[in-house]
Amino acid sequence: MEHLQAYRAVGGGKHRANKPIEARAGGWRRLLIAATVFSAAAIANSESKAQSGPFAPMAGNWSGGGTVSLDDGSSERIRCRARYTPIGPTMEMVLTCASDAYKFNLSANVRADGSDITGSWSEASRNISGSLQGRGGGGNFEVVASAAGFNANIALRTSGNKQTVTMRADSQFRGANISMSR
Repeated sequence: MEHLQAYRAVGGGKHRANKPIEARAGGWRRLLIAATVFSAAAIANSESKAQSGPFAPMAGNWSGGGTVSLDDGSSERIRCRARYTPIGPTMEMVLTCASDAYKFNLSANVRADGSDITGSWSEASRNISGSLQGRGGGGNFEVVASAAGFNANIALRTSGNKQTVTMRADSQFRGANISMSR
């Protein structure tokens, strides 16, 4: 009982445990600040995990245009959109390009092991799919997309909010030069 009296004397005659949290000096404010700091740290940590790795500079939505070259020698202007979703050493990618007469819809799932890149790709409008192999890092990659009767060299160069995609193939689709920004 003496310790309770001593505690009350130090605490202004009142036992702190009997006060609701909002009545304590700055209780809710401290609780709110602590919750905000904790939430911000958790979000930053999850974003840094999602945005780290060799594909991080490419993250997000991109758009732009360029040209596509066909085996008959014709060339057309195209409009393009891309979405890159990197998670650590892996990335999902969707690249859709179209002109008045031509369209391709390329998707890929890739994985980096150091500077080695492997993965799979598919092109929906032609129902073709295959494998990817190459090298790179930091948003700059050179890969070969292969399938039965099809090979294409693809170079992606990312610098800040600008990106170029160059494709060279040995089929009806001869190549594309694309510049995008986000």
